[in-house]
Amino acid sequence: MELFETLKKVTLDSYRIHHLVAIFSLVYVILKISKLIVKRNEWIRALETFPGPPKHWLFGHVREFKQDGNDMYKVVKWGESYPLAFQMWFGPFVSILNIHHPDYVKTILASTEPKDDLSYRFLIPWIGDGLLVSEGQKWFRHRRLLTPGFHYDVLKPYVKMMSDSAKTMLVDNHKEVTYTFLLFYSHFSGTNSYIKAVYELSDLVNVRFRTFPYHSEWIFQLSPHGYKYRKACNVAHSHTEEIIRKRKEALKDEKELGRIQAKRNLDFLDILLCARDEDQQGLSDEAIRAEVDTFMFEGHDTTASGISWTLYSLACNPEHQQICRDEVISALEGRDTMEWEDLSKIPYTTMCIKESLRLYPPVPGMSRKITKPMTFFDGRTVPEGCLVGTSIFGIHRNATVWENPNAFDPLRFLPKNSAKRSPHAFVPFSAGPRNCIGQNFAMNEMKVVVAQTLKRYHLTEDPMKKPKMIPRLVLRSLNGIHVKIKPVDLEP
Repeated sequence: MELFETLKKVTLDSYRIHHLVAIFSLVYVILKISKLIVKRNEWIRALETFPGPPKHWLFGHVREFKQDGNDMYKVVKWGESYPLAFQMWFGPFVSILNIHHPDYVKTILASTEPKDDLSYRFLIPWIGDGLLVSEGQKWFRHRRLLTPGFHYDVLKPYVKMMSDSAKTMLVDNHKEVTYTFLLFYSHFSGTNSYIKAVYELSDLVNVRFRTFPYHSEWIFQLSPHGYKYRKACNVAHSHTEEIIRKRKEALKDEKELGRIQAKRNLDFLDILLCARDEDQQGLSDEAIRAEVDTFMFEGHDTTASGISWTLYSLACNPEHQQICRDEVISALEGRDTMEWEDLSKIPYTTMCIKESLRLYPPVPGMSRKITKPMTFFDGRTVPEGCLVGTSIFGIHRNATVWENPNAFDPLRFLPKNSAKRSPHAFVPFSAGPRNCIGQNFAMNEMKVVVAQTLKRYHLTEDPMKKPKMIPRLVLRSLNGIHVKIKPVDLEP
């Protein structure tokens, strides 16, 4: 009997504990939801001067994006109805002010606010706190230390390496162009598993951004997608860590860049490992890995996208393609390899690359979370904490800025025509203090690869396989980018 009473008491106590836990959990959830609702109402009021397309009360505008290849054009269409800027909602609680006009983007890009929307925060476990997302004094210090890595003297010797790598390329899809870019980083050669990991991580960040419950860190980590993300991160990190380890070992007796440069071409990792500030302090191991991961993501995938879409644009416009080919052949004067001096001899090809970057910007959009109120030229203001998204695709296709914006017309970039436009009308590499530190390197790569390709091949569009653009962290195509190629020597 005494045992029975004891068991009954234990059972009752256990029931009470579970009951209290359930009550506290319910109260916590209610408080959390109430806080989110209050915050949502605050943002609705804050953005009321920026009307936008009708939204669903729960999904916001998420269901408007069908991932069918037309999403990018939908944002441009909305821009026609809501000039300058409009609000967009991803789920019930995440709002973004989407801007798509040069006069507005000038204000946001003039600041040093970091790229800090949800999609970029979701990148941090992968790329760490590198230049892309760092802020304040850390960003200033790293930017200053890394700038020498993109100096003329460092870039110049790489043109021949780019040219040699381009000769190995088969031009029929983005992944092969991606692999060619990785050849430029000689120590990353053959890293097919790394390429796959980068693609998977990029896609998973997009999935997380579009799936509201995944905005919660613990829900995402417990999900199958979270497991895949961690696995792909491990693959990417293991590559960069091994490369850094081997390079440190190779440089253990060399601490000065001048002595290294006397033996071979400097590369980005040399700059990172030897960088010193005014106090002779270098970058930590963690910072070095973050910057390597950042530049491998920002560099190889974006440049590969730019090259792929440029080749596609030229395949669709044979008259411009032929002008570029004639220009390249004339510049090379019978040689088979591009050299530094040749880059300035192909202005029409450069204009075609820029026009492709306008129509198909490798990074179609970016966002910043502002840390203080910001007022635009028309007097409208957004408060501290607002996520401001810059639709690069929308700016580049804005009919109030570009005449016949969907047409491929490289003459837009003649100096006399460029001088008539706002410098913020064309921002494939962003602008202002946080612009792309490697844009000259990227443009050199694109010039070399496009020129070498046109010298060897005639490109034609495959009308049965038109690409379907999808906005990821980098502009991609649902069905690939297919171009038919034929050796120039075999043309009739």
